[in-house]
Amino acid sequence: MTSHPNSYLKHLHQDLPAGIVVFLVALPLCLGVALASGAPLFSGIIAGLVGGLLVSWASGSQLSVSGPAAGLTVIVFEAIETLGGFGGFLLSVVLAGGLQVILGFLKAGVIGAFFPAAVIKGMLAAIGLILIIKQTPHATGYDASPEGDESYMQETAESSFFELSEALEGITPGVTLVSVVALAILIAWESAFVKRFKALRLVPGPLLAVIWGVGFNAAALHYFPELAIGEKHLVSLPELGTTANFVNQLRLPDFSYFGNPKIYSIAVTIAIIASLETLLSIEAVDKLDPHKRVAPTNRELKAQGLGNMVSGMIGGLPITAVIVRSSANINAGGQTRLSCFFHGVLLMVSVLFFAKYLNMIPLACLAAILLQTGYKLAKPGMFVEFYRKGWNQFLPFVITVAAILLTDLLVGIAIGMACGFFFVLRANFHAAITLTRHGRHCLLRLHKDVSFLNKALLRKYLQEVPDDSELLIDGSKAQFIDLDILETIGDFMLAAPDRGIVVEIQGIPLEEITPSAGH
Repeated sequence: MTSHPNSYLKHLHQDLPAGIVVFLVALPLCLGVALASGAPLFSGIIAGLVGGLLVSWASGSQLSVSGPAAGLTVIVFEAIETLGGFGGFLLSVVLAGGLQVILGFLKAGVIGAFFPAAVIKGMLAAIGLILIIKQTPHATGYDASPEGDESYMQETAESSFFELSEALEGITPGVTLVSVVALAILIAWESAFVKRFKALRLVPGPLLAVIWGVGFNAAALHYFPELAIGEKHLVSLPELGTTANFVNQLRLPDFSYFGNPKIYSIAVTIAIIASLETLLSIEAVDKLDPHKRVAPTNRELKAQGLGNMVSGMIGGLPITAVIVRSSANINAGGQTRLSCFFHGVLLMVSVLFFAKYLNMIPLACLAAILLQTGYKLAKPGMFVEFYRKGWNQFLPFVITVAAILLTDLLVGIAIGMACGFFFVLRANFHAAITLTRHGRHCLLRLHKDVSFLNKALLRKYLQEVPDDSELLIDGSKAQFIDLDILETIGDFMLAAPDRGIVVEIQGIPLEEITPSAGH
């Protein structure tokens, strides 16, 4: 469908309007993610530009939109704090991009399939809760220190609960009113009533939230000065006006950090989380794509790696494929990669020539958008859904959430993975062998793969076989039986006559059943 340039021209009338919608969704998110990350707001715009102008062509996906992601805000914030400077962090982004390119060449695109869904959803839910905790002070206009609003981002998620309670006490009326109404607009725009109207569906909720904030503040300055929002609570982007000024705003990484070992652990963390988020987003986009195209995952890793190397080299945040922007692209009728590219062009034009107007946006509007994003990631329904799936799903999910909130993202995911694998092994452990009893007749069935991990369970079942009974051991459905299992069966067969147990073997060659060396 899209292998020839004519295909792009054919769908131009659908891709250009979709690109406008994606731009309107992406602009506040680029600023909001940078704000939540404790990074310069301009770094979020740079990441959005790289995602739109570069990754859209390097990617194998026609409809995926890349840019700064809410899922990385916690890592970025903690990394900047750990390294003590944004320049050092940029170097870790470049290294992370290099790692992603290597993963692409190593064909690691299947890596997402090895992470249990409960752990991935737990990671997203924890990020959602952290976004809510971190953005509440911006939504209430609370200042954690004299330096202003952005300096609030100075604690880990674990210790932010204290600031959260203070933020609810230190409310600024004008800022709070803007964020509450903006949140109400965003919620209303998700309602079934609004979705019934096609014309309203074409207008992004985040854009309306931003328009409301700008309009309210403009009115307040004239009529209600006590409710007007101060400059420190507004977006602050440099007014560029020319391409030369834009180039002057770009920042190089601080290469003196090469000797700092923390750089490498942060780079690995960014590479892993960004790759996972990208692969999950790509999978979701493929399902939403009306033409059912399947994006090559290894090429996607290379494209994202290239994007992160470029973004880090010019002062941008790390990027991933983002499901929020991608789904907005698809819902707006996007057909090819041109819609994503066009959104990047619009981002470039807006920061070059319209920064004056962007600086009228209250941070409270961006906080409201991120609060809604946080709620979507951590909505109560998700906890209920996993609870209904049973403890095997619920416990890894909840433990991942709690571990990330109490430690950090990477440690939390590692704990969640360990818990997830424990339940997977436990489920397979019980599914591999079953014992059925009917009076004096017992059936011990070996299913599919029976490894040495099942030896303890096998011994337990063999001990449960009553004396003076008949036992049929059926291995006909087993594709693999470990030597340890065969030895355990051999040992039992030697001891069975002493207990009056008659053993019959089915589906296992008798010559393979050999007792252990002690016999």
